[in-house]
Amino acid sequence: MASKDEVVIDLGWQAYGWFEKGFDPTRGWARASYTVPLFQSTLFRRSESLRELVNDLAQSYRISPDRKVWTVKIRQDARFADGQPLTAADVAYTFNTAKASGGPTNLDILSQAITTSKYEVELQLKQPQIAFFEQLVHMGIVPKHAHGSGYSRNPIGSGPYRLVQWNEGEQIIIEANPNYYGKPSQIKRIVFLFSRGDAAVAAARAGLAQIARVPYTLAIQPSAGMKLYQIKSTDHAQVGLMFPYLPNTGKKTPQGELIGNDVTAERAIRQAVNYAIDRQTLVNAIVQGYGSAATGPADGMPWEEPAAKIEDADPHKARQILSQAGWRDLNGDGTLDKQGLKAEFTLLYSAEDSIRQGLALAVAQMLKPIGIQVNAEGKGWPEIERRMHGNVVLYLMGTSSPKELQFLYHSDSARGEYENPGYYSNPIVDRAIDRGMAAASETAAMPFWKQVQWDGQTGVTAKGDAASAWLVNLNETYLISECLNIGKPAVPSKGYLGPLLSNITDWKWVCQQKKEVGA
Repeated sequence: MASKDEVVIDLGWQAYGWFEKGFDPTRGWARASYTVPLFQSTLFRRSESLRELVNDLAQSYRISPDRKVWTVKIRQDARFADGQPLTAADVAYTFNTAKASGGPTNLDILSQAITTSKYEVELQLKQPQIAFFEQLVHMGIVPKHAHGSGYSRNPIGSGPYRLVQWNEGEQIIIEANPNYYGKPSQIKRIVFLFSRGDAAVAAARAGLAQIARVPYTLAIQPSAGMKLYQIKSTDHAQVGLMFPYLPNTGKKTPQGELIGNDVTAERAIRQAVNYAIDRQTLVNAIVQGYGSAATGPADGMPWEEPAAKIEDADPHKARQILSQAGWRDLNGDGTLDKQGLKAEFTLLYSAEDSIRQGLALAVAQMLKPIGIQVNAEGKGWPEIERRMHGNVVLYLMGTSSPKELQFLYHSDSARGEYENPGYYSNPIVDRAIDRGMAAASETAAMPFWKQVQWDGQTGVTAKGDAASAWLVNLNETYLISECLNIGKPAVPSKGYLGPLLSNITDWKWVCQQKKEVGA
């Protein structure tokens, strides 16, 4: 049993991938991970609903009339864990270093960051981009005086915790940062474990861990003193089908891979898939209820367009769409035909992921009755990367930022990589994305993000171009001590509440007697 100031969290071996590359935000330790807000603090944070920006290091900001210069004034009481003050020079250094590193954090839009006073920094953009706020939310600020090649293993930040011990591949121990300017954490020490197999579950049931991530197959089994929590996955992950949008004309990617698929280039095929799939059955049968049905690329987000939603599990509607488009079963083999083309495509999925395998096989079964033959193939990612521009791919993405709409659907994003893998192209959608990016504020951008999905005439969702078919939103399942209040509901609500660690400074013990047993 942990002491009254300590919590042991066993995230399981799979989660170690988030940690093993180290804790340097200029090289990618930032969003879509368990980081926020452990070691480094950021200029801004998001409210739990994702609707509002909340000041963190920032005290105020202004954007120039041409929307290319962002000036941020920072608080003057922030100090790093080594006691040194955090100034605008550290902020400018962080952004310029991240841009120069060429790491996973894409800062191509940034021209340069400069200081205009000890506590004011100016971020100069090459062109207006309202989604740049996401960089200000996720980029942890590093100390200019203590940042170098060994930083990722020995991070110093101004966040609520500091790293005190790291046994590679085994455990990470963090303690409350005494110099943290924000709300002091009630939990003074946290031990992260990364057990293999079912050991995390065993540790929780033995009282050796107060939080343990558990697979869906074991989540249903009761554990004394522990409560099952479903938490929306890190970065709000959802799985769906990305369709090749163009016909196969022999066109190839810059890497020499084939683009296009004659079957999925037919809008009727893409729409019929969207209407025929029974998403709730996928949730119940494949992810065992630990998720929710996904019908669009902004499912549950503040920028979701409600009018884009469809009623799925409707094979009659799917058959009607296909019939009106001229698809017929000409030889009685159960698969539709049109002008010498059979309604058949390959669906690629990661062979290492049993959830994706289950989804792929289930989708194939659901589409067969409407006359679409799906050949599900489990492959390694190197092969999928080569073939995903000419075949349907089972795709996993995060939806925590509207910038994902640009990533997935803007025609300029299609460069033979993961961005817009199907080479989707619609000038009306491109224009809506561009206008959203150039908007004066996040609020002003909101209508354009909704138009991308469906503007009443066109859009990327099923009523429009049906550029993809999103299937399920995935939850993460944890066993959590009944004596630990993590400030989140056991079952996710519609309002986004962030990943497990997003409110770690609010955690507290709630039953004094139990927590001291064995301490």
